[in-house]
Amino acid sequence: MRRGIAATALVAALAMAATACGGDGDSGDKAGGPVTLTWWDTSNATNEAPTYKAMIAEFEKANKDIKVNYVNVPFDQAQNKFQTAAGSKGAPDIIRAEVGWTASWAKSQFLAPLDGTDALKQTEDITPSLLKQAQYEGKTYGAPFVTDSLGLMWNKEILKKAGFDKAPTTWEEIKTVSKAVKEKAGVDGFQLRADSYFELPFLFGEGTDMVDAASKKITVNSPEAVKAVDASKALLTAPGVAKLDVTADSYAHMMDAFNTGKVAMIVQGPWELTNIYKGTAFKDKANLGISGVPAGSTGKAGAPTGGHNLSVYAGSDKAHQAAAQKFVGFMTSGATQAKIALKNGTLPTRTSAYTAEVKATPGIAEFQAILAGSARPRPELPEYSSLFADLGTNLTAILQGKVSTQKGLDTTAESYKKLLKDFS
Repeated sequence: MRRGIAATALVAALAMAATACGGDGDSGDKAGGPVTLTWWDTSNATNEAPTYKAMIAEFEKANKDIKVNYVNVPFDQAQNKFQTAAGSKGAPDIIRAEVGWTASWAKSQFLAPLDGTDALKQTEDITPSLLKQAQYEGKTYGAPFVTDSLGLMWNKEILKKAGFDKAPTTWEEIKTVSKAVKEKAGVDGFQLRADSYFELPFLFGEGTDMVDAASKKITVNSPEAVKAVDASKALLTAPGVAKLDVTADSYAHMMDAFNTGKVAMIVQGPWELTNIYKGTAFKDKANLGISGVPAGSTGKAGAPTGGHNLSVYAGSDKAHQAAAQKFVGFMTSGATQAKIALKNGTLPTRTSAYTAEVKATPGIAEFQAILAGSARPRPELPEYSSLFADLGTNLTAILQGKVSTQKGLDTTAESYKKLLKDFS
């Protein structure tokens, strides 16, 4: 889960995608020439894309009969864009899909199963929970590419000025530390991200989720969920916590404040490590502290397991699917994932990719520990990723004080009933 890329990139993506997509019946391949694949990548165009382009060049050098047309599509546009293309014509041969999209697209028959193909070899090397997230009804529709979770990031120097050598471990402690930071360091102690994905640690900390998939129950308006949202709401009124930002650029504002030392603590994922280490506050990379998200009143902490899979479009012809499977296998191999991790600071999905050099990369070992500790895999529910939109809208209204917590979550639950008709 990550912020979108500039809209201008979408215009370019649309223009490029129209020229060479596996599902539109005109691949652009010349008779007897190489197979040309189109890959829609949803990563950060500035920090991550150059590494992927370098990997494509390496692949093409070793596979003269395959060419890869790289298209960077803004993450916040990719889901709707692919669904529209896959339902008609013009879908890419390969899509970098957020883990929550894979099962949903498999259910819609947009994706080709990868079991037993070149795309999915040595599955015992892949973290089991990540492989499970790429499956639907017993078949695997995505090769785990990168993974992530959320953790608490903090500025060690600022916390030290406030008298703390360690990060807080509960939301209540966040309040205490924030107050001290404001008084002794003169900057905000914590900034809350008003977003449904970033709200999950609060829900998990109270022992609940948006839904209970196993029991087929909607839990977003349960007493536990109300307590969780009230906890995040209470943070906003605590001394030393930054004021709520609901502008369109709120994510960028939060990151700028943290990277320049204007706020001491945020909850964030490893996808921002490259940008953070470029910030003036973290020229010394050792100044960045990373630990698990704070715990709720239950004493337990939990963070979502995110990440991306590489999937193959079911509408591509046999030759393009075979070539796409080969490319996906190369990109998700342990050796390639290790190279990507060293350049982009992303977390590999294969155990073999965590080489000594990769583990020594700032931030990776800390997030690997979070994944092994407090990270929670997504439930087996194709509609799960669709639940975030309604919760996000109502969460913002709650945090702004426009509606009560219970009413806002009840409204969310009502919208869930329309999507999950067999849930109580």
